[in-house]
Amino acid sequence: MAGVEIPDARRVALGIVVGQATLTAIVAAVCYLLFGPRAGLSAALGGGIGTAASLALALIAFRGGQQSPQRIARAFFVGEAAKVAVVVALFVVVLTAMEVVPAALFGAYVATFFVYWAALARALPAFGRSGSK
Repeated sequence: MAGVEIPDARRVALGIVVGQATLTAIVAAVCYLLFGPRAGLSAALGGGIGTAASLALALIAFRGGQQSPQRIARAFFVGEAAKVAVVVALFVVVLTAMEVVPAALFGAYVATFFVYWAALARALPAFGRSGSK
């Protein structure tokens, strides 16, 4: 069985992480300017949690070069498990160690999903075209 090479998918995944980090910085700056330092920090932490989780998934799921489809699927399952673990651990730490602005924290976290969805919507048609050559 032939292996599958996924450099384009790796590039998309890391691009998502960069996009999430950029959006987090923007949301945190807006929250800081409109609602104060605690809201800005809360937004930075919330977006940072989403970004860190996506980075964990990307590093685990795309760490190999050419792999069999079974290994790719296994790497994604492990990556998703790591992503959930990162989210849970970081939210526990932030919510127990700091006094945050919940709307800013969770709003910025949810905002990172929009980067993920937009990037996937843009990338998936390109992957479909490349497979039909």
